[in-house]
Amino acid sequence: MSPSAVNEILQGLSAPEKYISSKYFYDDKGSAIFQQIMEMPEYYLTNAEQEILAQQAAEIITETGFDGPFNVVELGAGDGSKTFELLSYLDSANREVTYVPVDISKAAIDGLAADFTKRLPRLKLNPKVGDYFEVLKDRLQSESNPSLLLFLGSNIGNYMPADALNLLRLFHQNMAAGDALLLGADLQKNPEVIRKAYDDPHGITRNFNLNLLDRFNRELNANFERDQFEFYCYYNPLSGEVRSYLVSLTDQIVDLADEQIRFKKDELIWTELSKKYSFQELEGMAQTAGFEVKKHFLDTRSYFTNSLWIKSD
Repeated sequence: MSPSAVNEILQGLSAPEKYISSKYFYDDKGSAIFQQIMEMPEYYLTNAEQEILAQQAAEIITETGFDGPFNVVELGAGDGSKTFELLSYLDSANREVTYVPVDISKAAIDGLAADFTKRLPRLKLNPKVGDYFEVLKDRLQSESNPSLLLFLGSNIGNYMPADALNLLRLFHQNMAAGDALLLGADLQKNPEVIRKAYDDPHGITRNFNLNLLDRFNRELNANFERDQFEFYCYYNPLSGEVRSYLVSLTDQIVDLADEQIRFKKDELIWTELSKKYSFQELEGMAQTAGFEVKKHFLDTRSYFTNSLWIKSD
């Protein structure tokens, strides 16, 4: 883990209200646990998005206006399961496409590349391991062919509103005129449906959060005791926010990267935000970031949207 990452973690755990950035969930083990989350029946987001991409792929590509060769750049690709149906359609339609999956997990990218080489042998693959902010800077504007940028799985909902807007502006800044962004976003709905997706009865989301502590033990010479923390989350339907926490079960001192972190009994570590959107919020974000909204593609239950935005200038 880089010195800047260590400093960020220490800063968060030393704050009056402790926090850990959700990006640290995704070491190789965390990425594997998240694959389990996506397979849970309660976690409707995966099936809703896959339904959209499987059943509306042709219309999505038509709406981009791309007639010739183009790139599909997926940020946070994981194992590629979110995108397989879309790429399968492009393959069957004999479209000339280069797929650029980007993920911080080398294991995820290696697995994706091996799987897609077997399942879609004609697909041009250019996988990238690393922070997708850096890949964006190096990649999009140097391309002669247009790009369809994929930010799926409601990843945008993990950012605070100002940070989400800054991220979208960064996308816009590094895209060429005419490039497209397909943004996955979870929509506001029955609060109980949302609660079950993030506080599952199988304990997988709990394990996902506690793996943060295991990761710090492995990589930062920390001595967190897993059984001295518990997972807690709640959904606020007025703000559309799911917030997840780890709760210290006792007064304790933890060593981490040559520092000592003090926890009081019942003190919280905020680990994740999962924002649920209205269409009005999405369209406002698009306009503020400089995009034109072409269309919201919905699943049959209207739980989820893949919204297609175009950079018009």
